[in-house]
Amino acid sequence: MNFAQQDDLHVAARALRRGTLRLSRRLRAERPRDGVTLQGLALLVHLNRHGPLSPGQLAQLENVQPQSLSRPLTALERAGLINRTPDPVDRRRARLEITPAGIGAVTDDMRRRDRWLMEAMSEELSPTERELLRLAGELMQRLAAAR
Repeated sequence: MNFAQQDDLHVAARALRRGTLRLSRRLRAERPRDGVTLQGLALLVHLNRHGPLSPGQLAQLENVQPQSLSRPLTALERAGLINRTPDPVDRRRARLEITPAGIGAVTDDMRRRDRWLMEAMSEELSPTERELLRLAGELMQRLAAAR
């Protein structure tokens, strides 16, 4: 890669990082103030996507130590958003499962932020720009999965 290509790539990477961060902050601002915490929501999304998991498996998915999930998991359980049951193979271990109320909390949160994003895209972007963002979203998911 020559210097000009490297410079172009740096400019593109910086613009993508800045845009991603600003949009992420704005989407967080669209969340209800009295809703589930962002960490709690992330845990619910994992349980919704993967099915019942152990606290250790959840910690691994979140790249945190299992001990750091004690309070968020307790809060989700108290709110009726997850159930904790003994593991059928090793009864000393717990399995966590999302409840219908937990699924509702995830769905409501995503729906609210999607609604804001749809409105903003409709008001601010042309059909071509909206299609470009759809493609960019797919590319961003590929980048997020990269080593």
